[in-house]
Order: sequence, then C-alpha cells, then structure tokens
Amino acid sequence: MKIAVFPGSFDPITLGHVDIVKRALPLFDKIIVAVGRNANKAYMFPEEQRIAWIKDTFKDEPKIEVGQYSGLTTRYCTEVGAQFILRGLRNPADFEFEKAIAQTNRKLKSDLDTVFLLTASGLSSISSSIVRDVIRNHGDYSQFVPAAVRVPS
Repeated sequence: MKIAVFPGSFDPITLGHVDIVKRALPLFDKIIVAVGRNANKAYMFPEEQRIAWIKDTFKDEPKIEVGQYSGLTTRYCTEVGAQFILRGLRNPADFEFEKAIAQTNRKLKSDLDTVFLLTASGLSSISSSIVRDVIRNHGDYSQFVPAAVRVPS
C-alpha cells in the first residue's frame, strides 16, 4: 500500500488543506491527516475539536484516516507504515521552508519521500494563521474553511 501522512496543526483546517488532500487521493492508497502536537505552540482550538473537524470534512472518503502524534514526523511515519509525507506549497517561501524540512526528514529516514502539491491558485492566499486572525477579529471566515468548521461563534 502507498500510504502518505499529511502532517500539520490544522488550527483550523482550511480549504487549502482540503484541496491538497483531495487532489492527492489518486496518488495514494491511504492518506493519514495527522494532527501534530507542538508543546511550543499555542493553539486557538483544542486538539479534539481540530480532529473532529477533519473527520467530519472527510467522512465520506474511505481512503482518508485521521491521526495524532507528537515528536518527529518521521517516527510517526514509521509507526503507521507511511512511505510518503504530503505537503502543500502556496508560494516560494513555503517551498524553501518545506524543502529544508524534507531534506532533513530524508536524512532521518532515507526511505521516506516528501511529495509536494501546489495549492490551487484561488486558495494560495489562505493559511490557518490568517483564518485565526479573521476569527479573532469577528470577520467572516466561512469562505476559507470547510463546512465542518463553519460554526456559529
């Protein structure tokens, strides 16, 4: 089986994330959307809520699982039998950042490849941090997130 892990904090999941996962479906037998725990990061939404949103967003897709982990992504990939890490690229700055991580991951686990997909042009400006800022300032964030996240505040 070709298994990919799509790691992130998904605080919250955005339409950009959904775009990457849906477009990657034909490439893999299974995609694990993995919510990573970072002790140094302050999250806006609790982990349980982020996981629930992801599960609801992909509830009709049997090739998608939701996981959670802490520590190295490479270690998690080994635990779940994944040969690939899936990442989305919105812009050149993303590429430089993600390239360094991918090269490090490859040194840590030589049989793990990172697959990059370019975010669709209409979604490339969306990021979780921008969505959080819109939410904090009581703006209409519904156009940036899947239906599961569009909850009344």
